[in-house]
Amino acid sequence: MELPVELFLALRYLRLRRTFVSVITVLSFLGVTLGVGALIVVLSVMAGFQQRLTEKIIGFNAHITVAMTDGKVLYDYDKLLALIRQQPDVMAASPIIRGPVLVQHQNDMTPAFIKSVPVDGDDPVLPIKKYLIMGEWELRDDSVIVGKEWSKRNGAFPGDKITVFGAAQVMDFLHRNDKNHSVNLPQDLIIRGVFQTGQFDYDLNYVLVSTETAQRIWGMPDAVHGIAVRVKDPDEADAVKNQLNKVLPDSLHARTWMDDNRDLFNAVGIERVVMACILCLILMVAAFGLCSTLITVTVQKSREIGLMKALGANDLQVCGVFLFHGAVVGVVGAVSGTFLGLLILHYLNVIRDFLLYAFHIQVFASSVYGLPEIPAVVNPENIVIIAVSAVVICVLAALIPAISAATLAPARALRYE
Repeated sequence: MELPVELFLALRYLRLRRTFVSVITVLSFLGVTLGVGALIVVLSVMAGFQQRLTEKIIGFNAHITVAMTDGKVLYDYDKLLALIRQQPDVMAASPIIRGPVLVQHQNDMTPAFIKSVPVDGDDPVLPIKKYLIMGEWELRDDSVIVGKEWSKRNGAFPGDKITVFGAAQVMDFLHRNDKNHSVNLPQDLIIRGVFQTGQFDYDLNYVLVSTETAQRIWGMPDAVHGIAVRVKDPDEADAVKNQLNKVLPDSLHARTWMDDNRDLFNAVGIERVVMACILCLILMVAAFGLCSTLITVTVQKSREIGLMKALGANDLQVCGVFLFHGAVVGVVGAVSGTFLGLLILHYLNVIRDFLLYAFHIQVFASSVYGLPEIPAVVNPENIVIIAVSAVVICVLAALIPAISAATLAPARALRYE
């Protein structure tokens, strides 16, 4: 198969020889390969981290929470529940209590958060029953379900007894000298099960109880902290929130899961952009290496260039030789970098475990990132964009040497021939 003369000459110039130019060419290939591979791995991991984080947040929390504007507790919430359930796109709504407590197991006292959930666990607002990994889902009377990390850290398992000190007990301490103040005793609860969401913070800090038990712990038998709302599409929660705020009294306001975690997602987005920009510098370094290689080739091959132009080659054909040179480097580097990136993604957690076992290097700590393994989402569109961008950068890097070669005067190049 006959090749265009420009591509044929570009491939000849790419042949490895024992010269400094060949070394720079190899480094250019490696630079593009590493740059493309690193971009694919980092962007896939960041996308996977954001997706997993979103799944865990909306799987453990309500899409929208309605609460008092001044932070006070909510009384007579039955009419409010009926009003919220009548709104379009609202699937379900239920009262919720969530707040800090102290939990005592044996002689150890640890801080935690209680969260009220449906007794049967099948409520569409907070379908948390799917996270149960040990014991049984039993939240009646004196029952409690704890997170896996909390259970492991405190050595507490199904059948063990814990004592929960809530806000009511704190108030008792503050009014200990008031003879007219009624005393609220701490709640003794039996661990019935252990849940695991995969989000380290939830599994370490939360214990689940029924609404009635949470009310006793907080000393407010007729009140709740808010109303948890689940909508059809979590991504459209803002629109439903705006509609709710129009019909709710001024003393109430609605917040979405995105409002409660906006700073976290903004930080993830900024980190993703910054990492992409930093890794693009690898491609830029490879492009500068390619540019310097072609400039050297232009000087070394000036006589051949002059001979080509003397035989009838026009400026566009001479320019095409060097542009093809950059394009070949970009295509080969992009393809090899794509395979390298996908290979690393496939064995990502294996590599992490090997580094931890062999060199004691902890790459992705669960306690820091809140996930048991490194997540990754391979987006074909991102891979295509990264690969095409690498090729374009290499072609642009070859443009200056190509123009320099195309404007070379044949008489000057062949003066001493």
